[in-house]
Amino acid sequence: MFEQKRYSRQMILPGFGLAAQQKLYQAKILIVGIGALGCPALQYLVGAGVGEIGIIDGDTIQLHNLHRQTLFNTSEVGEKKVTVAAAKMQALNPETHITVYPFHINNHNALQILTGYDIVIDATDNFSAKYMLNDACALLNIPLIYGAVSVYEGQLTVFNYTKNNGRDIQYRDVFPVPPAADEIKSCEEAGVLGMLPGMIGTMQATEAVKLITGLGRLLDGRLFTYHVLNAVVYEIELLKNKALTAIDRSTFEAMDYELHCATETAIPEISIPEFKKRQKKNQFFVIDVREYHEYPTIDFADLHVPASELSAFNNELPGNKDICVICQHGIRSVYAAAQLQQHTQQKVYSLKGGLTAYFNQ
Repeated sequence: MFEQKRYSRQMILPGFGLAAQQKLYQAKILIVGIGALGCPALQYLVGAGVGEIGIIDGDTIQLHNLHRQTLFNTSEVGEKKVTVAAAKMQALNPETHITVYPFHINNHNALQILTGYDIVIDATDNFSAKYMLNDACALLNIPLIYGAVSVYEGQLTVFNYTKNNGRDIQYRDVFPVPPAADEIKSCEEAGVLGMLPGMIGTMQATEAVKLITGLGRLLDGRLFTYHVLNAVVYEIELLKNKALTAIDRSTFEAMDYELHCATETAIPEISIPEFKKRQKKNQFFVIDVREYHEYPTIDFADLHVPASELSAFNNELPGNKDICVICQHGIRSVYAAAQLQQHTQQKVYSLKGGLTAYFNQ
């Protein structure tokens, strides 16, 4: 049993109380990746009183981690992340049982590790791990709380959750195929502002608490996105991909996920010069998926509808032109284009670099 005084400030919240705290104490959560997303998620879930948490990561602490992985300090560089994290979390809250997996997860050990957990938090930073975790959670019917950051944008949603909407949306419904190897850079290549994954990781912990306790409205069926420089928040409604074929256990165990993510093709990006050339010939139906208040305004879009509302316009897509989706920085447009491609036979492109690049060339 737990000491109620430790959690008194959250137990007095409307609708929370002893019942919600007991649910947290009985919950089992696995956090995959103890980095920029996993560290804040872990700290807040331990603080909240989750009874059992597994942490899996094969990496050691590096000096360049410290600006965003503030659970660690300089003297711990070179030590195993999970070992250091577990010791600190036991000091924070000895009522939480921490299970340590000091190695990387893969499709050969994932099903055995995930079995028995109520929730999996995806705090990984590479596509092969994200696709593998999605497939494993789908096979085991475990909710997956997804988080990701790219440059100045962060994303969050809850996959594989069926209780309220029955839609059972997976990562592959939103991203049917991995991006090309050079399409989306890692934080090592593109950089990352430390506060952003801190925010997204904390929100992943929040979604886990909501899922366990039944409080509030989950982000299932909605992709939450935050652009940190502009302080712009928006949501994209997620739809089930009816053409998606479920991966069975034998396929899962035989798949080379690193090769899979290195060779698949994603929504093609079109360069600014090529877009302008084709646009002069009126070869594109252009869709601007920015929010209505975003600047600069443009006069060459055939349709202006925020990404969060795009699904309502699937029946208005042209049948005689390729489609080019644009946004401010070329990030939202990739995801919006992937959604559109499921509803049209026309080729769908994303404008590389977005309008920022367009007006700078």
